[in-house]
Amino acid sequence: MSHSAQAAGGSNVSRALARDRLGVPAVAFFVLSATTPMTVVAGVVTTGYAVTGVTGLPFAFVIIAAILMLFSVGYVAMSRHITNAGAFYTYIARGLGRPAGVGAAWAALVAYNALQVGLYGIIGAAAAPRLQDWFDINPSWWVVALVAWAIVALTGLLGVDVNGRILAVLLLAEIAILLIFGFADLANPAGGDLTFDTLSPANLFESGVGAILALAILGFIGFETAVVYSEESRNPKRTVAIATYMSILVVAVVYTLSSWAMSVATGPDNIVAFAGENGPGTIFALAGQYLGDTWVKIGETLFVTSLLAAMISFHNTCARYGFAIGRERVLPGALGQTSLSTGAPMIASIIQSVIGLVVIIWYAAADLDPVVQLFFYWGTGGAFGVLLLLTATSLAVIAFFARRPSGENAWPLRTWRSA
Repeated sequence: MSHSAQAAGGSNVSRALARDRLGVPAVAFFVLSATTPMTVVAGVVTTGYAVTGVTGLPFAFVIIAAILMLFSVGYVAMSRHITNAGAFYTYIARGLGRPAGVGAAWAALVAYNALQVGLYGIIGAAAAPRLQDWFDINPSWWVVALVAWAIVALTGLLGVDVNGRILAVLLLAEIAILLIFGFADLANPAGGDLTFDTLSPANLFESGVGAILALAILGFIGFETAVVYSEESRNPKRTVAIATYMSILVVAVVYTLSSWAMSVATGPDNIVAFAGENGPGTIFALAGQYLGDTWVKIGETLFVTSLLAAMISFHNTCARYGFAIGRERVLPGALGQTSLSTGAPMIASIIQSVIGLVVIIWYAAADLDPVVQLFFYWGTGGAFGVLLLLTATSLAVIAFFARRPSGENAWPLRTWRSA
C-alpha cells in the first residue's frame, strides 16, 4: 500500500491527482469546452446585436482577447512558480494572504458550481427540437437535464484523460460547424459585396459600448481554467501557459469570425433587426438559407452536445477546486481524496453531482423557469463571480512578484520556447 493511500485511510484512495495525464491539446479541450463557443455565438452574439444595437461587436472580441492576453502574462508567470489545482485560491492566498485565499476558494466554488448547474436549465430547451424530430417526443426539460446529469456524473468519476478525449470529439465538431456556418455566410454577402464595417472601431465606440464589452467578456469565461489541471499535466509550466494563450486565441478567432460573418450575410445595417427577430436562432436561420435544413439539424444537435461538453468541463473544474481546498483543510479533508485507479477527485466529484441533482429536482418541483431562472440567473451570477476572482488574482500576481523578484520575462513567447 502506498503512503498516500495509507494517509487517506484505505487502499483504494489517494491524496494526489493523477500525474502526467494531460498534454497541451487535452488541457486546451477542457478550457475551450468551458467557454462554450456555440452557446456564445448563438446566444451572446445575437443578444449583443439585438439588445445594444451596437454593430461593432466583432471588434469588441478582438479588444477583450488582447486584454486577456495581457492579464495572462502574469497569470501564466505565477503558474511557473505554483503548481496547484486550487488555481484562484492558491494564487490569491500566496499573493494576498490566506484569509483572502479562503474567501476566494468559497467564491470560486460558488461561481463554478453556478456556471455548471445553470447549464442544466438550457439543455432541455435546446434538445427539444431534435427529440421531436427524431423520436416524436417532447419530454419535460428536467427529464433531459437528468439524463445529462447522469452522463456528467459518470464521466466525473473517470480519469481526466478519458474526459479529455470525450471533450476533444465534442469540441472539434462544435468548432467545425461554426466555421462551416461562418464561411457559408461570408460566401453569400448581402448585396453581393463583402463588407468589413462591423470590424471597424468606429462602430464599437458609441452608445452601448460598455454593455457590448461586458457581453464580450462573458464569452471568454472559462479561459482561466487551464491552471486547474496543472497537477495532472505533463510539463505543467509549459502546458498551462500554451493552453491558456492558445485558448484565448482560438476563441477570439471563432467569435470574431462568426459575429462578423453574420453581419456580412445580413448586411451591416440589418444585423440588429435580424438578430432581434430570430434571437438565438439567428445562426441557424442563416445556415438554413445557404446550406439547407440538414446542416441546420446538424448544428442544432451540436449545440446540445456543446452544452454537454461545457457541463463536463465545469464539473471537472468544480471537483478539482473541491479537492484542492479539501486537501488544504479549508473544507473537510475527505474532499482531498482521489481514486487510485483513475486519479479522479471522487468525493468532490460526487458532491458536485449531488448539488446538480438537488437543483434540478428543486426547480422541477417548484415549476420554475429553467431558462431564465436557472440558466440565465445562475450563469450570469457565476460569470460575475469569476470576473471578481480574475480582478483579485491580478492584484495577487502583482503582490506575489513584488515580494519575490524572480527575473520573469513579461514577453509571453518565452513560454513557448522554454522546456
